[in-house]
Amino acid sequence: MALYPSDERVAQFLNYLKTEKNFSNHTCRAYEIDLGQFLEYLLDRKNKKDISQLKREDIRDFIGYLLKYGYEKSSVARKLSSLKSFYKFMVRKKIVTCNPVRAVKTPKITKRLPGFLTQYQTQKILDIIGNDEQSLRNRAIIEVLYGAGLRVSELVGLNISDIDFHNEVILVKGKGSKERIIPLGGYAQKAVKEYLNVRKDKSNPAVFLNLYGKRLTTRSVQTIVKRAISKVADASHTNPHSLRHSFATHLLERGADLRAVQELLGHSSLSATQIYTHLSIERLKKIYDKAHPRAE
Repeated sequence: MALYPSDERVAQFLNYLKTEKNFSNHTCRAYEIDLGQFLEYLLDRKNKKDISQLKREDIRDFIGYLLKYGYEKSSVARKLSSLKSFYKFMVRKKIVTCNPVRAVKTPKITKRLPGFLTQYQTQKILDIIGNDEQSLRNRAIIEVLYGAGLRVSELVGLNISDIDFHNEVILVKGKGSKERIIPLGGYAQKAVKEYLNVRKDKSNPAVFLNLYGKRLTTRSVQTIVKRAISKVADASHTNPHSLRHSFATHLLERGADLRAVQELLGHSSLSATQIYTHLSIERLKKIYDKAHPRAE
């Protein structure tokens, strides 16, 4: 039994996302949930009004309904984005002639700066004691996440053949099956080599394996990183993504070009990368306030 009402046009759209846009199962599932909730709303609050008959006011009512029942603005914005993508698809396929979502404004969201670690904290995290396979694997995971700025999903998808030790680069498969080649620093290379040298299973193509010889999952990596970061008493951000944020922030602090950082992170737009400039500016302002005699 389906969790939400179904619609053939929604099914067609989800198939398009999976087969033509190469979206991950996780992303497709998020779209399915968002659109399913919308269909449920139409069934419950709009007297089963068909999606081809909706007007701008109907979409605004849906947004108001979500906000009234306690959804965060970020969640509402995502659901509206799902609807916009769906209706663009419907118009392109000539299933509908009018797009009721096009003129609906997204709720204004207060941008939260991502958490990151200082260079000192990062160094403390990397001081993992032990030369057994598991310790070397964990050190390599953190070195690669921080040294290459990877998403956790990109890290677990890495194969040994994706690493070119001679040219000191790795091939990363990012969101939407987009590939990018990025440098792999000396510390990260050394950590990966040390781990691979002691790894018992030499045949598995995956770089990082669990204790059963299977490719590590994103959840396992999250647990490993959280445990390592938690050992740093003054580190408040224990999500693996904080290492990616730290990677970007430390590059910008040391003078890296914003567009270069965009390429390294695999961001499709510069606006997604610009948030890291705010982090650097905030740190500079604090340093200025403390150090300059006429700052006050």
